[in-house]
Order: sequence, then C-alpha cells, then structure tokens
Amino acid sequence: MSRTFADHGITILEYFRTTTSNYSTMMNDNNDNYNDDPPLSSLRAPPARHYYLTRRGKILQSTTERYLRDDLGFGSMLVPSTASSSSSSSSLYDSGRKKRKKIKEDTIAGKIVELIPYTIEHVSTLVDLLGSTTTNSKGSSSSTESTTTASTVLRLVVVDTNVLLHHMDVLEYLRDNDFADDDDSACGTKGGSNRHHAIANAIVIPQTALEECRHRSLVMYRRATDLVRSSSSPTSSSTSSNNSTTTVGGHRQRRCVIVFADVHHVDTQIKSLPPESQLPASTVSSNENDDDELAASSTAINDENDARLRKVAWFYGRALHDFHHSQEGGGGDQHQHQQEQRKKVEVVFLSDDAQSRKLALLEQPRDSSIIISSSSGSGRRTKDNGLYYKARSVREHVTLLQKEDPTLNLLDMVANFNVGTGSSGGGGGTAMTAEEGGGRTESGGYNYTPHVASSTLSHGLRTNRYYQGIYRSNRDSYTEGYVTIRRGEDRVAVVVSGREDVNRAVDGDIVAVELFAVDHWLSTTAAAATTTTTATATATGGSVEANDGGSGATGRIQNETSSADEEGKPTSGIAADTAEPSVRDIENIAEEVPVDEEGRMRRPVGKVVGIIRRNFHKNFCGSICTVDDTKSNENDASAGHPSQLHPHDAIAAKHEREHADGITSTVVFFSIDQRVPPILLRTTQRERLVGMRILVSMDSWPADSEYPLGHYVQTLGLAGTKDTETQVLLQEFRIPCEPFPAKVLACLPPADYQIELEPGRADLRHIPVLSIDPPGCKDIDDALHCIQLSNGNWQVGVHIADVTHYVEAGTAIDLEAANRSTSTYLVNKRLDMLPSLLTTDLCSLKGNVDRFAFSVLWEVTPEATIVDVEFKKSIIHSIAALTYQQAQSLIDKPDKDCRDDIQAGAVKRLALLARKFRARRIAAGALTLASPEVKFVLDSESLNPTDVQAYTLYEANALVEEFMLLANVTVAKKILRHYPTLSILRRHPAPNRSMFDGLIQKAKTRGISLCIDDSKKLADSLDDAGRALSSDPYLDQLLRILSTRCMSPAQYFCSGEYQAKDWHHYGLAAPVYTHFTSPIRRYADVCVHRLLAAAIGVAPLPVFLSSKSHLHDLAANMNRRHRAAQLAGRASVQLHTLIFFAGGDDGEEGGGAKEEDAYVLDIDASAKSQPSLTVMVPRYGIEGKVRLSKSIKDDCLDRDQEKHRLGYKDPMTGKLIASVAVFDKVRVRIWVRKSRDGRELVVDLLEPKLFADPDVAG
Repeated sequence: MSRTFADHGITILEYFRTTTSNYSTMMNDNNDNYNDDPPLSSLRAPPARHYYLTRRGKILQSTTERYLRDDLGFGSMLVPSTASSSSSSSSLYDSGRKKRKKIKEDTIAGKIVELIPYTIEHVSTLVDLLGSTTTNSKGSSSSTESTTTASTVLRLVVVDTNVLLHHMDVLEYLRDNDFADDDDSACGTKGGSNRHHAIANAIVIPQTALEECRHRSLVMYRRATDLVRSSSSPTSSSTSSNNSTTTVGGHRQRRCVIVFADVHHVDTQIKSLPPESQLPASTVSSNENDDDELAASSTAINDENDARLRKVAWFYGRALHDFHHSQEGGGGDQHQHQQEQRKKVEVVFLSDDAQSRKLALLEQPRDSSIIISSSSGSGRRTKDNGLYYKARSVREHVTLLQKEDPTLNLLDMVANFNVGTGSSGGGGGTAMTAEEGGGRTESGGYNYTPHVASSTLSHGLRTNRYYQGIYRSNRDSYTEGYVTIRRGEDRVAVVVSGREDVNRAVDGDIVAVELFAVDHWLSTTAAAATTTTTATATATGGSVEANDGGSGATGRIQNETSSADEEGKPTSGIAADTAEPSVRDIENIAEEVPVDEEGRMRRPVGKVVGIIRRNFHKNFCGSICTVDDTKSNENDASAGHPSQLHPHDAIAAKHEREHADGITSTVVFFSIDQRVPPILLRTTQRERLVGMRILVSMDSWPADSEYPLGHYVQTLGLAGTKDTETQVLLQEFRIPCEPFPAKVLACLPPADYQIELEPGRADLRHIPVLSIDPPGCKDIDDALHCIQLSNGNWQVGVHIADVTHYVEAGTAIDLEAANRSTSTYLVNKRLDMLPSLLTTDLCSLKGNVDRFAFSVLWEVTPEATIVDVEFKKSIIHSIAALTYQQAQSLIDKPDKDCRDDIQAGAVKRLALLARKFRARRIAAGALTLASPEVKFVLDSESLNPTDVQAYTLYEANALVEEFMLLANVTVAKKILRHYPTLSILRRHPAPNRSMFDGLIQKAKTRGISLCIDDSKKLADSLDDAGRALSSDPYLDQLLRILSTRCMSPAQYFCSGEYQAKDWHHYGLAAPVYTHFTSPIRRYADVCVHRLLAAAIGVAPLPVFLSSKSHLHDLAANMNRRHRAAQLAGRASVQLHTLIFFAGGDDGEEGGGAKEEDAYVLDIDASAKSQPSLTVMVPRYGIEGKVRLSKSIKDDCLDRDQEKHRLGYKDPMTGKLIASVAVFDKVRVRIWVRKSRDGRELVVDLLEPKLFADPDVAG
C-alpha cells in the first residue's frame, strides 16, 4: 500500500527525508502517527490493479490501494516557525496552522529555524498568497502596456516532470521585487529574501511530477525539494496597514512554491486505464517481445501521469475562476476594494510535451464565462477563451514574460532540445524526441549513429550483447575514454575512441557499450606504445590529442600531436609532480583480460550504442567564442600565418548564427575542462557574454548535431581576474566548495563543548606532547612525544586527532566528508573536508589545551629497535605547537643547553631516532624523490603575490615525516591482521619500464646509468648520479624530480580486491601502507581510524565498512577527489604565477617579467619540425617550451636526436660553434602575454644567444 506525505498527516519534509535517506525512515520516529485505520477525513479509493509478465511467463497482479482525502485544500508549503501565533488577523498562516511535530531545521538569514508545513485550505487564501508576490522588477524599463498587464494578472504555473528535470534553472531564477524597501536592501539582493521567482507568482509541483523526478534523477529531485524550502524565506519588515503585501508574523512573503498531493486529493482523480490496456496483448509472447510490451506498459503509465498533471492544472483553474466569478456578484465599497486588491489569476500548465499540451486544449470543457485577458490587459475574446488554464512550453512562457519585461534575460536559461531555427515560440518535443534525432542536419551535415531503441537495449543487456557502465573521458580529450563494465565478478575497462564510437556520450554518462571482436582489441604492445606517448607528452609539458576522425577499429586508437590544437594550448606552466595515473590506478579495475588459453592479454575495445542515463545535471565553466574573434584571427592568417588559426575559431565560424526570431542567436561555448565537448548555446545576450567566464548546462545531444545543445546558467565574472579564475578552477576540477548545509552543522557539538576524560580513554595529559607544523597551520592533525622509560628504553608516541569521536558513521556530516574525501589547499584559501569547528578547533591539536586523540605508542631502544607497540584512544595536552623552523632550532641547540629543556630534549631524541629509522628505510630500498615546490608571499590586503620563494626543507620536516610513515605502516599491519579483506590501504605500483625509457636515454648522455629493476636499485643509481653531478647540486634534484614524473601516483584500494603481492608501496619500499595520520583533511584516514578502533575492541565496525563493493566505490571516489585536489592546487599556483609575472591584477603588485637560470629537460631535434627546448626554471617551479629563433636556417642546425642535442654550425665553415643539450643550464626570460583566452605565461630563450631570437635577446 503506497503512502505519501498526504497520508496520516505526514508533513512535506518528512516525505522528503523518507524518500532520500539511506538510513532508517522517518516512520520509525512517528509511530504514534501511524495505525491501520484510515484518517477520519479519508475515503478508500478503488484499488488500482497492474499486471506484468515475469521472465518465466507467469502473469502477476499488483494491487495498490490509496486513501483519498478531502482536507488537502490547495496544497502545502513550508513556513518558518518564527511566525508568531499572536500575529494580526491578516496573517495567512496563523489562522490555519495545525499542531505538528518539528520536521526540519534549515538555515535562513544565517539562523537555523524550524520549518512548519502549512496547508492552503481556502481558495481565498491562495489568491491572497498570490497577491503577496509580484513579477514586476524595481525600476523596470518595460512599456506602459506591459506594466498594465503585470499589475492586473497574477500567474500560477503547474509544472510537469520534464520541467523539473530540464528547466530547474528557470524555476530557481530569482529577481528583485518592485517594493523592496530599506530593510530588503540591508539584506542584499543576490540570493536574498527580497527576491522572488521570475517564472510566476506561484509554482505548483504535483506529487506525481515530484515522485517521477525522484525516480529519474535524484540530483534534480533534491533541487526541487530545495525549491520548496525556498518558499520558507520571507523578508523581515515592519507591518503596515496599507501594505498590500500579506504579512506572516511580521514577515512579508515573497516566494510561493506549493506541493500538491494530486494522487490522494479527492478532486484530482482520473479514470485509470482499463486493466486490459495494461495487460500485454499477447500473454504467451516470446522473450524477444517482452521489452516491447514493457515499453508499451511504460508508455501507458506515462500517459496516465500526464493526465494527472493536467487534472491538477484544471483543478486550480476552475477553483480560481469560480472564486472570481462569485466575487463579481457582490456589492458595496468594501467588496469593491477587495476586488481591486485581488487581481485576476492566470493558471498555466508548463510542459515541453507537445502532445500533452494539445490534449490540455481538447480535454477542457469550454465555459463561455471565461474571458482571458490579453497581453494588452483588455478582455478581448481569444482562442483561449472558455479554458480554465493555458498550456505552454517553457520557451513560449518565458518569451511572453520577456516581451512584458525586456530586462528579464531569462530566455537564455531555457533548455535546448533541437537544432532547428524555429521561432522563439517553439517548444518542440520532449527530450526523448530530440534524442532520437533524424531531423534537419546542422550546418556541416553531421549525423551520428542513432542510439538503439530502449527495448533492444534492455534485451541486449540481459543477453550480454551489450554491457552497462559509466563512460569516463580522458583528461585531454572528450573523444577518448573508457567504460567500466562488469564481467562476472570482475570490473574491466573498455576503451572507447573516436567520435563515432563515443557516439555523443559525455563524461559520467551511464551507457551501454558493445564490444568489438577480439581481433580489434589492443595488444599489450599497442597499449604500452600509447602509454609511452602519453607519458612522454606529460613529462615534456606537451599534449597528446586523439585522432577522432578515424573510423576503422585499428585506426581508432592512433595518437598523434595536432599542431592546430597545440597552438591553442599554453606552452608554459607549473611543472607536474607525477605521471598521469592509469585507469587501473584510479578505479582499481583491470585494463587487460586474457583472451586465450596461453594467457595473452589484450585491452577490450568497444563502442557506445545507447545512453541509459545522462549526466547533464552538472554545470560546466568556460567562455564563448564568437565570429568577431574569428575574423580577427583570419586577418592574421591571411597575412601569411595560416597555421595560427585557432581550432575554436573554425568551430565558431561553422556553427554561430542568428535565429529567425531576431532575438536569439546560437554561439559556441568551450569548457575549460577538455573532457567536455563544445556546447551550442541559444542566447539573447551574445555581446554581454564575450570575454566572460560563464556556467553552462547541457540539455541534449541530437543525432543530427555535431555538438551538444545547452543553456546559459550564470556569469562568474571577467575572464582573467583572480577571483573569477579561482571559481573557474574549482568548477573545472569539481571541487566541492559550497557551505556546509544545516543538516551537517546540526551534527556538530555546541560551540562551548568541553573536552573531559571519558571512560575507556587513556589519560596521557601528563606526557609532554608537542606538534611540529608549517607556520600558520590551524588544522593540526598530529603531535609527538618521546620520553625515557625506567628500563633505559624510550617511549615514542604519535597522537592523531580523534575525528571519529565527533563524526559518527552514517550521519550527515560523515556522508558529506565521504563525498568531499579531502581538503583542498589553494594558494589563497583552504576548502575543508569538515566544518571549521572541528578542523581548526575541537580536532586541532593546539598547544595548551586538552584534546581527544588516537595514539600509537612504541617502546624503542636508543638504537631504534621497536620492542612493543600499543594503540589507545586517549586525551592529551600539547605543551607546544612548534613550526618547522622552531623545531630545527631545538635540534641544532647544543646538548649542554638542553638538560632542563623538556621541549628540546624531546625533539632531539625524536631527531636521533628519525635518522636511524630513515637510514633503515633507505637501506631497504625506499626512494628519496623530489618535486618542484614553491611558496608565494601574498599581500596582506589584496592577497596578490608579491614574491615567489623556494620551499625550504629542514631536518625537522624529515623528522615528522619519518614518524608519520612509521605510524601508517604500523597501523596498516594491525588492521590487516584483523580485517585482511576489508582494510583501506595505499599502494604504489612499480613503474612501467616504458615510462622510464626517455629519462634513461637522456641520463646516458651525461654518463649516468639508471636501473629500475626494483626500488633499491633505482635508489642506488640516483645516489650514484648525485655524486657524479656534485658540481651542480640542482642536477641531482632535477633527476629525482624527473624520476618521480615517470611513476604513477599512489592510490587507495580495498585489500580484498588485490593479491598481497600487489599491496606493495614501491616508493616507500613498504609491503603494506595506509593513511592514518591526517583524519582532519582525508576521509581515508577516518575509515582507517574506524578499522583500528574495531581491531582493538573499543568500537564496533560500521556496517558499510564490511562491504567490499562499498569499499571499492569509496576508494575510487577518494582517488578521484585526491587527484582533483592536487590538480586544483597546481592550477591555483599557475594562476598566482600569472598574476605575479603580469605585475598583479592592478598593475602595481607582483614581480613583472623576470630573467632566470633554467635547465633543459627535453629537446625536439626531429627532422622537419621547428626546433624547441623544454626547460625547467627552479626558482619558480615553472616548466615551459622555448622555441628557437626563426632566423636560424635549417642548414646551420645540427640535429642529434640520439644525444638529445642541438648544434649551431658556422654558415661559412660548417664547424660546430655552439650547442645545447639536455640538462644544460640556459638563461630565459619569463613574462605574461595577453591571448584570445586571457593571459598566458611565456618563456623566451636569452642564452645561448646564437639560438635566441635577436629581438628577445636584445
């Protein structure tokens, strides 16, 4: 038996929480509200019977009973509980409020308030509620005619499911009210409560549409429920007797979003389809026809849902018409005054389904007393006369609103589903119709293969002809990617390459993929060659673009460098730390499978044949490219540089056009994220968007459109400015940056929470614990101690913040932390995984305060031999929060001065042990690697960079690192003993030799031999190289940086998914390793804390940590988030580097152009190519490509690819007079150049002067 919020007095938000929660439902909290008897105001409806055919041929009947109610009025909405019961009699909610249990806390104007549902019981209340809102903006420039219309007509819209799924941006759009007063101004207008929904005075969301939205897209369902909550945000204002705005307990209502329980309302019932129409035509049909019958049944259900939605619009239209008709018969001055106050209400049914709109006209009985006001405000007879409500597409409705008020600019947000050039009044078909394509071809005549029918797709998935999985694009190309599928118990990555095979899939889509024959799968050799090409491009700062024009199965995986695309990409930037992780590393899935009895391995290759669920709910950030920009580039091309035409310009010239309506035009949007294809937008503000960073959402991708269609969402700001570009990089890498919601903040302890000793927790406050961190660190995860025991040994402790004490498994704060997975550190801000109360206060192990910790205690000898280890939940009291520099001064302090210094004694003992632990690790094969880290000195006010400095490392850094590594290894061993298949570990795979080949060849040119057979041999060869390169110490560091880049980054995984031999951490030479020491900023550490607590018996293991499938998804998300945080941090460094070398945003701060020493990393000496160098600038951590002077004739160049050297020969004698080789030191100039996409960093060669451009060197 189905129940909704309308049953037994269940409130709106209880319904929301019941349908979305992953845990216990709200029914368990309200048992006293539920019984087997129907409520007094309910009637039992005839049961609805549905029939379906099982796979075995049996016909089953499903019976659903509902209670119909006559007390649901005109829907429900949410109001804040701050509406006082002692308010004036004019209050809407005081008169009708019922005693109900508190259902939700939400944040309004910075305060957490209780939300109470209110049922609109009378039509007069509804009319008054509509009159409390307005659709005229303050200071509108609309004509007198438009003003008259807006002042005489109120609008109530009833939305269908597709509007919720595809037009949420339109529904959410807010604009200023025309009666905003000083109190409103104080609140601010952007997102403030003095704004209202532009689409109508009231939005009605039927229960049928809301439930169908929930089944089709949880993301849009959550946005719909948030839309309902938005109506609970009134504006505080003083009450005035002559104020036409209805007050709610001292508040003025500005937004009205109503949820209507049409399924249970006695007046909105429809005649269900007859049982025979739900029963398949042939009950003895073959399995091949099952899917067709299921599709027919699904269509019947959809038709019934559409009829329900139209019935809701009819219900509102008839009730409002009858009310106004009855009011017209009254008399008296008071009645006339009320009539002036109560305006006519226009009911609009919004649907993009043309068939449903047509039925809306046919189904309505004509009433001659209904005369719809025209746009001019007069009561002329029109085709809509006699109808209780109008049916419009969203585009038709928004076009009408925009004609009434040209300042609205809402038309850009309407979803786009077809590539035709129809008038603005067109609404087109539904998204499904657009997806099928087959219409007019776009300019250029591009046609994709149509996706297979849903019935064929369903049958193919059952018979394993097709496989379901998520499509993931490669980082540098939307036409290259892979689909993760299941084959039995294994997960396998299927390579998909080229436009035709990707077939309109975008990153994150759930797709159906068809595998090619095994002969077309990639062999290990081909896969390795592809990996080598990619790794080489990454190491040299170049890029590898896929040849997406290929159509043959063997030609689909060809990689080539596109000169046109290289022109459009920056050639200089911040140096990378590691190689790009492979699919196996990111997703913990197999890339190759055995294909024969001999065990030969191949990578599966396939093509996308259908889209099961689109990933169109995300917004993408970037800029539009216009034909005006293209013309200026064409002028440059005609001057003798045809290769300089940017690829974006060619696409813009091909697709940009004006529409016949004279209002809109199609422009091309290019996302910063290269995994996203260009998007065609239909906009009314083309000129206004040029040069801006904007957010765009995809709507559809018809088969006859070369690129997907989308709509404008929001303008972030002017391209190139620091604040705008920071928002851009957060969007590009999909870093969660929204404020923590109220339900997360509700999980926090009170601000005055006192930390006191608890039963079962060890009291270690007598031990001198201290922390060592970078200057200004506020989220202190770890602290250390080292004391001497009575037996002559030392006790060493690593104390980690006990985050799990405050973050209970399964709570809202835990789910939020799991989603974010990591804190993200930018140059000018930190985006925390947990709220600041925990991050910088209760969990931060600050000095001179008590804190809860999870402690690992070792007994060790002075020679660093571990005797025993203990794990304890504890309470500690840190005696000092030291910086690395302060700790280093204690290490360097003479022993004679440390006898009575507790801090110095502890730090010196820790340093002594750390040296011995480190020597032991290195002897076992641990690598000493490096990365090009720098730090910025920021201006205190503008936060613009004023200087760039190399990151200084002290022995104190190595001290802390050593004990964190020891703690992580020790905890990994402990949890593995107790949970051998459920442990969250971290693995670092051994590098592929092909990834090292380039570096090995370059090192040989300097007489250096690198051996990578195992980590011990690589470490020894790097040490030997350091001694050989002692004349220039930076070359040793450079070699280690380049070695790091030849390795994939470490990854999280579940121990049950890999064999024990694959748990190994190559870089640390550790058989097992995990992350335990930073739970404030990494969710992996939170999971490990829970595993360790269960292992030592102080807490039970959470249920979700017992599922290997859940742990797989958890690890995959942590890997993606961790990588995204790294890339976002690097992009932030890149942004601030640009600002520094450009002289700052305002031209006053920053360093401007600089000349610095650089080292050659790579040389392009291949024939028929313009010779260039790739250099590293140690001072700033910059890597860039330097092109040699064009004045150098090719006859004068000596290209030696084997020795990685370029030589310059005397034109007269042919004698080699100058050369530059890999690892040579050169002199460069770094500056910033304005480009079509903003600004870019440029590195020019100054020395050797023979290779430099004379204009630059001069």
